[in-house]
Amino acid sequence: MSAGTWKFKDLKFPRPNLDVFTNLYKDAIERVEFAQHGDDVIEILLEVDELSRKITDLLSSTMIRHSMDTTDERYAEDQRWFEENQPAFVKAILDFNDAVYNCPFRDYIEERVGPMYFARTDVKKKTFCEENLPLQQRESELLGEYDALIASCQKEVDGELRSFPALQDLFSHEDRAVRKAAFKAFSEFLHENEEQLEKIWDELLTIRTEMGKNLGFDGFIPLAYMERLRLTYGQEEVAKFRQQVVDEIVPLCSKIYEYQAKALGLDEIMAYDEKILFADGNVKPLGDMEYMFNETIKMLREMTPETDEFITFMLDHELIDYEPRPNKALREYATILPARKAPFVFYHFDGSPAALKNLHEGLGYAFAGYKSSRRQHLEEYYASCSEIMEVHAMSMVFFANKYADRFFGEDASKYVFSILHNYVTFIPFSVAVDEFQHICYGNLDMTPKERTQVWRDLEKKYMPWRKYDEDDEFMERGGYWYHKPHFFFHPFFYIEYSLSTINAMEMYQKYEERPGTAWKEYLELTDLGGSKNYLETLKLSHLTPAFEDGAVANSVKYVKTILDDYMS
Repeated sequence: MSAGTWKFKDLKFPRPNLDVFTNLYKDAIERVEFAQHGDDVIEILLEVDELSRKITDLLSSTMIRHSMDTTDERYAEDQRWFEENQPAFVKAILDFNDAVYNCPFRDYIEERVGPMYFARTDVKKKTFCEENLPLQQRESELLGEYDALIASCQKEVDGELRSFPALQDLFSHEDRAVRKAAFKAFSEFLHENEEQLEKIWDELLTIRTEMGKNLGFDGFIPLAYMERLRLTYGQEEVAKFRQQVVDEIVPLCSKIYEYQAKALGLDEIMAYDEKILFADGNVKPLGDMEYMFNETIKMLREMTPETDEFITFMLDHELIDYEPRPNKALREYATILPARKAPFVFYHFDGSPAALKNLHEGLGYAFAGYKSSRRQHLEEYYASCSEIMEVHAMSMVFFANKYADRFFGEDASKYVFSILHNYVTFIPFSVAVDEFQHICYGNLDMTPKERTQVWRDLEKKYMPWRKYDEDDEFMERGGYWYHKPHFFFHPFFYIEYSLSTINAMEMYQKYEERPGTAWKEYLELTDLGGSKNYLETLKLSHLTPAFEDGAVANSVKYVKTILDDYMS
């Protein structure tokens, strides 16, 4: 199959021979130890990087194919095999990285390949120990218990049994009685399972803290920061950012919800009203799913030569799986096959405005991977930290606002308002999540009920508009947070969404005022990949760290103008 004609569905990915793989790494380690010059080590490093790309292709393709059809036992078995053998792959790679890390030519290698290679190696060394492997296994089991518990939801609303995601979908229903009933069922389900949720969270706090201590940290928080590659900022900077959100974003959100209440003819917005923006219902697209997807393709073809090249590559190789179908995993993600420099976008696109936003985000991720993989020489550098990757994704959504009339006709301004509403009102929630996690992991002696009360107090601080029905005792004492899987699966990740949103809004203003300059800076951002640390990447892309004094006020200024104009 030639390089220009291959399609993902036709690619063959046999399982690697684990013994051959580990022996290749052992041989590479021995060659590093006997190397006579730094160039010899770099040559070995590039050979190993090529091998690593092929292994990552296998892992990524297995995950993708299992996601495509969760009932296909071939791919399920492949997925299980990789999960069982992943520690061996990881150890072989870590051992090689360690050999390069300790070789006598380190300064020369760092000068040639950049300091982030060793910075990432250092993180891997400091966040791995075999003592934590059984704890990680138990962590995985607990997360499986949470998944299974949430998946067990079957609540009747509006004459139908609803899953947990289906209940949340009804929060956007035009009929307020349906929204209220869905929220009540949502609350009841969590309340009925509160004891089990408490146990899962309590044990996660305990074992993650133990993981941190096993690695020499005083708890889990510093380990989490290191695992998230936070090499250039820490808890103090995050706290400063949260305060800026209180000062700048919370008042704007309060104004938005006051407008929303008037638009809906309500005295006040309740928790189950927050997602319905207009009296005549949320914005409706001009066409069906196929229409919306085809318009997205046209948009990317016309936006810039670079996006045209990118979408042509994605379509030629069939690297976008967007259609809903039975047995397709509920996950959404963008990943990459690094050996082929081929991003893959896996989404559930039903043609709704929310799904359109998610699809454009996924294509933003994929575009970044497409660009960086053609610029960077190491797989390690194909992706940056998530604070930067989210800027790629959200910026693409903002860039697409210029084309909103293609998707929504006369309601284009309603869609833009909806997009900005979504991003701006999300920020207070995400920083509340972050502060909640800092409190929980920093105070292990708290009882489960004390933790939920902390969440309710944080809602009042960051989301003062959040109101529950008087008879919803569970939500009123802080039960809302249990529904969000990020608390359980991705500790300390959520704040990165908000840091990214601030930079994406900064990029949006530049794009509206100086589109040529902004696009050039966006390309610089994507080309850098993960070759620089977070602050260096922002600086080279002419973006401002969100925790700098005044950064939030400056970045939100343009978006605030658009929102104010719409609400006036």
